[in-house]
Amino acid sequence: MAKKLVIVESPAKARTIGTYLGDDFEVEASVGHIRDLPQPSELPANMKKGPYGKFAVDVENGFTPYYVVDSDKKKKVTELKRLLKEADELYLATDEDREGEAIAWHLLEVLKPKVPVKRMVFHEITPEAISRALANPRDLDTNLVDAQETRRILDRLVGYEVSPLLWRKVRAGLSAGRVQSVATRLVVDRERARMAHISANYWDVTAHVEKDPKSPVFTAQIRTVNGQRVAAGRDYNDQGKLTPSATKRGTFTLKEASARGLAEYLGDQKFTVADLEKKETKRHPAPPFTTSTLQQEASRKLRMSARDTMRTAQSLYENGYITYMRTDSTDLSSEAVTAARKQAAELYDPRYVPEKPNRYGKKAKGAQEAHEAIRPAGDNFRTPDQVRSQLTPSQFALYDLIWKRTLASQMTSAILETATVTLETQVPGDLVSDLEKTSGTMPVTFGASGTIIKFKGFLAVYEEGRDEEESNEPQASFGSERLPDLKVGQDLLIKEAKADGHDTTPPARFTEASLVKQLEELGIGRPSTYAATISVIMDRGYVMRRGQALVPSWLAFSVTRLLEDNLGGLVDYDFTAQMEQDLDQIASGELNGANWLAGIYLGEGESVRNDLLPGGLRKEVEELGDIDARAVNSLEITPDITLRVGRYGPYLEKADGTRASVPDDVAPDELTAEKAVELFEASADDGRELGTDPETGHVIVAKNGRYGPYVTEVLPEPAEGEKKSKVKPRTGSLFKTMDLATVTLEQALALMSLPREVGTAPDGEVVTAQNGRFGPYLKKGTDSRSLTSEDQIFDITLEEALAIYAQPKTRGRGTAKPPLKSFGEDPVSGKPVVVKDGRFGPYITDGTTNVTVPRAESLEDLTEERAFELLAEKRAKGPAKKKTTKKTTAKKTTATKSSTKAGTKTAAKKTAAKK
Repeated sequence: MAKKLVIVESPAKARTIGTYLGDDFEVEASVGHIRDLPQPSELPANMKKGPYGKFAVDVENGFTPYYVVDSDKKKKVTELKRLLKEADELYLATDEDREGEAIAWHLLEVLKPKVPVKRMVFHEITPEAISRALANPRDLDTNLVDAQETRRILDRLVGYEVSPLLWRKVRAGLSAGRVQSVATRLVVDRERARMAHISANYWDVTAHVEKDPKSPVFTAQIRTVNGQRVAAGRDYNDQGKLTPSATKRGTFTLKEASARGLAEYLGDQKFTVADLEKKETKRHPAPPFTTSTLQQEASRKLRMSARDTMRTAQSLYENGYITYMRTDSTDLSSEAVTAARKQAAELYDPRYVPEKPNRYGKKAKGAQEAHEAIRPAGDNFRTPDQVRSQLTPSQFALYDLIWKRTLASQMTSAILETATVTLETQVPGDLVSDLEKTSGTMPVTFGASGTIIKFKGFLAVYEEGRDEEESNEPQASFGSERLPDLKVGQDLLIKEAKADGHDTTPPARFTEASLVKQLEELGIGRPSTYAATISVIMDRGYVMRRGQALVPSWLAFSVTRLLEDNLGGLVDYDFTAQMEQDLDQIASGELNGANWLAGIYLGEGESVRNDLLPGGLRKEVEELGDIDARAVNSLEITPDITLRVGRYGPYLEKADGTRASVPDDVAPDELTAEKAVELFEASADDGRELGTDPETGHVIVAKNGRYGPYVTEVLPEPAEGEKKSKVKPRTGSLFKTMDLATVTLEQALALMSLPREVGTAPDGEVVTAQNGRFGPYLKKGTDSRSLTSEDQIFDITLEEALAIYAQPKTRGRGTAKPPLKSFGEDPVSGKPVVVKDGRFGPYITDGTTNVTVPRAESLEDLTEERAFELLAEKRAKGPAKKKTTKKTTAKKTTATKSSTKAGTKTAAKKTAAKK
């Protein structure tokens, strides 16, 4: 009996939907895209010299792409074609966004169905949503396909034109990207601001004040002296000077001597309440989550990276727990609003639910086609406690966050009351030397405030997190200090007064949350791509994470400077945002993709709106003048010291050629003149000659490398006309007990002689002692055993080594370890699935198929379902790609992309015709 074939992207999504559709449907996963633009080297021989040879895109004829089925997807395509032959109807149920629409279109082009085709869309995976989607199919949206294809081609053009420039002028293997390069520039610009920051020192006075012995002590801070305002951190600019507005208001800097004098004098004085003000305010709930705000809040509250957030959200969506997680919309369906209001009233308090539902408008700059906001799936929300046992810890934490935010968005505003009090006292007129002396006394005022929650409203459920503040002021939280009941004219006792010194701080580094927020505010990229963008700039070595902060590498400085100076338009914030808006217009059918690409790349038409790329990208790259690579990779630290980015990492160089390596853990803003001098002093022993090896006659030197101190031999230079020897110099890392400044020739020769042969075991295997990445160890064949100290490498005897091998293996390196985790039988192979610790990290296996546990996923959170899914994806990819394998090709020629009934398309052809 023929079935209806439903194709989705992932195995998990297929399994969930399959349970809702019944036996009349066959649900299969394409496992993402089935075809893409090939690398130019993978093109057929007869096309490598033609118009497709450089990009796999014909830029002279309507930017026509040339697609191929990926070799690891051939098996999957064959399987889909077989299932399609047995089906009487095809449903394309990929995601309802540009990428999902493009996957559906490529499936149509490759499978060429002869049965009716329907485009099935939904934004949550529940029985009700799937039923509604089946009953209301639509046509394929070719405008969305055009937008995705235009973006893909644009990224190929930018990457392939600009990356070779980076290879020649900075370092081989680097990459440039339309969004990643701009994101990198943002992080670099923030670090530049930190480097340029000049700190200002200022003092203040804090008093601990008591109304009476029965009342709690509260804190007040100095505000004015003799009517002049005392400077706080916010009053200084990045040059360490008072801002013009602060100066205009008569603000002055309180110095240490004056602050200490005031604190000492006030220690046994009294304050009088000079003024008291109470103000009631409302705090409104935040809108439901969009992709961007979910990434930001998960970073703040759960310390999850953008990549982990999206991966976890994807699993929640595919298993029917939340709605689609790639959205710019803050809107909720009427069913969701009803569910949220009902649950808030039942679980908290009916008073916390407003008479009318809260509505939120879109705030994202250039928000693209929108779905519903991210919320719990279904017309009746499951509480976190109801799903806890079904989810991993990270899935539960994210679901809990989404559930709370959704409910809070439909609750009343919180009512807060803030009391602000001004306290006054008199001090001697000559006590503050920073001001002009006065006869007699002068007034000093202190201020304090406290906020209480009078009506919780949405705060009963949820409070939005905040990024690290960039100001120099401490941030108080709600209700952190409640003031006692006070009256004007009332005297208060000063229990203690304390002077504190402060230095203004530079702008805070970006975190993933604040970088995502900045990208969205600027309209750069799209929230659905932020996780991938941040992952790329970290994987490429442009940005490193220090705690939650994102720190740019010196390599990022070189790349950013090269692009700013020579191809400024590519890293211009406004121009990049404009490109995103143009892509949105292509998605809505207002612009033609091919014509727009002609403007960006060839400089034709009216698409280019930035004078930084006036002739188009191709012309700008072709006409680049001679670029001084040394200048691009250099940054002056002092007039005599320059930072250079070399092939093997950053280093400092003096005018006389003296060099010093820069450790990876020194952030750019920490490389001050003082730090540079310190590094040169530390490198004084770098390259120290220890003597000559009596056996070889080679000079032995001690050096300090990126990965620690080591000793090595200096090989003689080849004679004129001779080829350079391929023999590498012997090296040896210093033991932890050794020091670069004191290591001896004898120790160096011993280190370079490793591994040391201990002897031959009775079974004929040679036993060696050596030092490795994880410490000292013995090796006999393939059997390794750890040693307890580095000194044992030279001291251990064969008898002692054999005694160690005679002992049972213990947990550790060289041990036959039990599985890290065990699951049930794989639904495909029927074999038990386990997680093992391999040479390159933990991997999942059923004894036949192996797949590495993704770096972005923690072993603790790995579920049985996810393990089966990863194995299924690995099987779908088939064996590893071989270089000699030819790909199935599908050339796109110029013909109109049209849609006929049920979302089908007539051919794999497109034209650059105007729309």
